[in-house]
Amino acid sequence: MIYYQIAKRIVRLGVKICFSIHWEGLENIPSDTTLIFTSNHRSNADPPIVGCVLKGEHVFMAKEELFKNKFFGALIKSLGAFPVARGKGDTAVLDTAVEKLDSGKSLIIFPEGTRSKDGKVHRGHSGAAVIAVRSGKPIIPVGITFSGKLHFRSKITVRYGKPVYPADFCTDFENPNPRELVKLKKKYMEEIKALVDEPE
Repeated sequence: MIYYQIAKRIVRLGVKICFSIHWEGLENIPSDTTLIFTSNHRSNADPPIVGCVLKGEHVFMAKEELFKNKFFGALIKSLGAFPVARGKGDTAVLDTAVEKLDSGKSLIIFPEGTRSKDGKVHRGHSGAAVIAVRSGKPIIPVGITFSGKLHFRSKITVRYGKPVYPADFCTDFENPNPRELVKLKKKYMEEIKALVDEPE
């Protein structure tokens, strides 16, 4: 935990040096529970951009290919990353996510599954909805906005929305109705989209 906090402070300093960044809506984030932060996906820097100003310890999913380099894999693992096999129906990663939440760590997830090249919010997946229902944890929608490609001193705005509670959409956490999961997914994707300044 101490090592994580030291690393987090270093990352936060690095983010502030590399980018002209402004965080909004931090007052919307509850402090009495672990949370699921669902964000649009613009760059490989998104996890630290979203997480470096948040309280507590956070974890995030990263594609398994990033762990093949031992040094880089160890680095991102120390910052809370755990691997996910994209496109393989990896249900074990959902179990891992719930375990992390139950252990006192919040989760950062990117429902689109891949980076947006045009700055717009694209179709989301329902993994975050499943994790929210299985864990009972609130979802905090997040919107990342910047123009063009990310570069040194890019102007970035990160907005945190109000909590979305799975209990408002799902009546049975043990056996969730697929249609209820879709409604929950639709809600957090709409909230993400509302937080992003999309290009016309």
